Amino acid sequence: MNKVLILLLLVAYSSLNGQSAIEKIHHLIDQYSIARERKDTNLLKTILTSEIDQLVSTGEWRRGLPASIQGMLRSSAAASGNRILVVDHIRFISESAAIVDAKYEVPNADGSIRKMWSTFVVVSQAGAWRISAIRNMLPTPN
Repeated sequence: MNKVLILLLLVAYSSLNGQSAIEKIHHLIDQYSIARERKDTNLLKTILTSEIDQLVSTGEWRRGLPASIQGMLRSSAAASGNRILVVDHIRFISESAAIVDAKYEVPNADGSIRKMWSTFVVVSQAGAWRISAIRNMLPTPN
C-alpha cells in the first residue's frame, strides 16, 4: 500500500513540475515578444543566455548576446508593429532543456502579415528558463 501511495505522489509531483515548466516556457516566449515590441534591452538580457545565437529568415546569423540584441533592435525598428508568437509545441530534451516551436507573425510595411515559424532552444539556468537559440523560418510558396 505504501509503495502505491509513494508512486502516486511521485507521478503527481512530476506532473506539477512538468506543468510548471510548460507555463514558465510559455511565459518566457511571451516575454521575448514583449521585449521585441518594446525594444527593451534590459528584458532581453534577462531572458537570453550570454551564448545566444539566432538565424533569421534572411539568412543572417547573430552570435552572442550583443550581436543578437543589436540585430533584434534593427529588425524591430524596420518592422514595427505587434509581433505575434504562439507556442505550438514544446519538446523536452531533458529536465533543463527544451525545443519550442511557435507560429510567428510579423507585420510588413504594406500592411500584409509575414507568417513564419520560429524554433527556440530554451534552457533552465539557476532556476530560470532562458532562450539559448532561435531559428526563424519563412515557408516558401508551394
